[in-house]
Amino acid sequence: MEKLDLKKQYKSLYFPSAKAPQVVDVPVLQFLMIDGAIEAGMEPGTSPLFEENTQALYNAAYTLKFMFKKRAENPIDYPVMAMEGLWWVEDGFFDITIKDNWFYTIMIMVPDLVTPEVFAEALAQMRKKKGDQPGFARLRLEPFQEGLSVQMMHIGPYATEPLSVEKMRLFMEENGYQDQVERGGKHHEIYLGDPRRAAPEKLKTVLRHPVQEV
Repeated sequence: MEKLDLKKQYKSLYFPSAKAPQVVDVPVLQFLMIDGAIEAGMEPGTSPLFEENTQALYNAAYTLKFMFKKRAENPIDYPVMAMEGLWWVEDGFFDITIKDNWFYTIMIMVPDLVTPEVFAEALAQMRKKKGDQPGFARLRLEPFQEGLSVQMMHIGPYATEPLSVEKMRLFMEENGYQDQVERGGKHHEIYLGDPRRAAPEKLKTVLRHPVQEV
């Protein structure tokens, strides 16, 4: 069986240093995506819509994985990658400490062998097995190119992310980059840990902001 080691192939993008920010140029990658917004008074951990969208996203990711792994001819195995979130606000400035006005795209990277036809087949299988759940209709397959960005690994609870974001912004200022999150860009998180299982102080989250040279 052929194996695609996506984690090794994209190690620089998914396992950066926790000691210091770094500049990366993120190429075009393909993702399963689903959009939503955090309800008033909620945050990602308490939002019913976010939970529904997350379940739909993982359902699609695992359905695709096993479609390729179990096919009779030329089976291929690859890991289900970490869930990622693009976060932004429609009005005002993005404040990482205020979450109930956030819009989001959550997504999971998939290999290029996932074509629109294969994606449609996966959705059909999901509906046959689990019924026509609302989240399934919001799923899409789409390329995404983030381009020039600054990133680092944040280790600890989500509540302490602002400390790492501040390190990233200082790094940008010192190295001639302008943060684009307050200029139409999106705050990007890659969730390498499960908050339901890992101790908060051991959670690993990649933080990434698009930048421009100044």
